[in-house]
Amino acid sequence: MAFVAATLAVASALHLPNDAGIAEALIGVVLAGGAATMLASPRRARAVGLAATGFAIAGFLVGITETVEGGHAPDIAYHATMLPLLVLLLVSLLRTGSSSASLG
Repeated sequence: MAFVAATLAVASALHLPNDAGIAEALIGVVLAGGAATMLASPRRARAVGLAATGFAIAGFLVGITETVEGGHAPDIAYHATMLPLLVLLLVSLLRTGSSSASLG
């Protein structure tokens, strides 16, 4: 989560001040805040991680739709690389909760 937030900081800096840069900055802040909260509060980690990751996936889906229409290959490649990472993170967080629930 922190890795994707860091890449969004770079992408945002490249795209500011247009709408893409603002959206990337917002998603990056949510992910960075989520990662920090997960470290600071293990009891809330899963819920915060799911919320932040879900928000980021929604943002990336909007972003990739806009990017494909614009046709910029580097931006398409970025979205196509980061979106599966976010989905894998979401699946991991979902599985963590189901396995711990079955143990309790």
